[in-house]
This record gives sequence, C-alpha cells and structure tokens, in this order.
Amino acid sequence: MKSIATILKGAVPALALFAMTQCTTTAGASAADEKTFIVGPQTADCTGVAPMKCLQVKEKTSESWTNFYSNIEGFTYEPGYEYVLKVKTEKIDNPPADASSIKYTLIKQVSKTKK
Repeated sequence: MKSIATILKGAVPALALFAMTQCTTTAGASAADEKTFIVGPQTADCTGVAPMKCLQVKEKTSESWTNFYSNIEGFTYEPGYEYVLKVKTEKIDNPPADASSIKYTLIKQVSKTKK
C-alpha cells in the first residue's frame, strides 16, 4: 500500500505538469504568423465597400506595389515616407462580409525613410 502512495505522489504532479503544457494557446506568434511589409510613400485610390485610399504595400523590393485594403493596428502612416514593417497576422474567425479575414498588428517599425 505504501508503494502505491509513493508512486501517486510522484505521478500526480508530473501528470498535472504534462496537462498544463498541452493546453498552450497561440498567444505567442510564430514565424509563420509574421510578415515583413514595405509600405510606399503614397496612398492610391481604391474601392473596397466604398471608394477609399489604400496603402501601397509589397513584401519584396522586386515586387510591384499592391493595394492594401486593411489597417495595421499600431501603425500610423505618414505620407512621403517609405516604411519597412514587421507585422503579425492573425486569422479572424467569422469576419463580417465587408471586412478582412486577417488582422494585422505592428510588431516593429524596422525603418522609416523620407522619399
């Protein structure tokens, strides 16, 4: 009887620790959830739900500028500057029909260059 109690004393904390490590959340961003954006010095006219101004964004310097219809939370755009941003992307479950299914959050402003 004493040996079962000794085994349980060691096994219960180990099982509890194991259970806690299996319940991790996605709060920490992995490399797959991060992107680097180059944001152009001017916005462009574009049409989402209504006519609006879109940031001009690309992921590589060799690419063409594309319209960026979403916001980047934590980023304040200033015309006349080109930015390099590190951005976290998160999938949004059940987004509104007129909204993006991805949320963009600024991790770090790598550079801001006057153009």
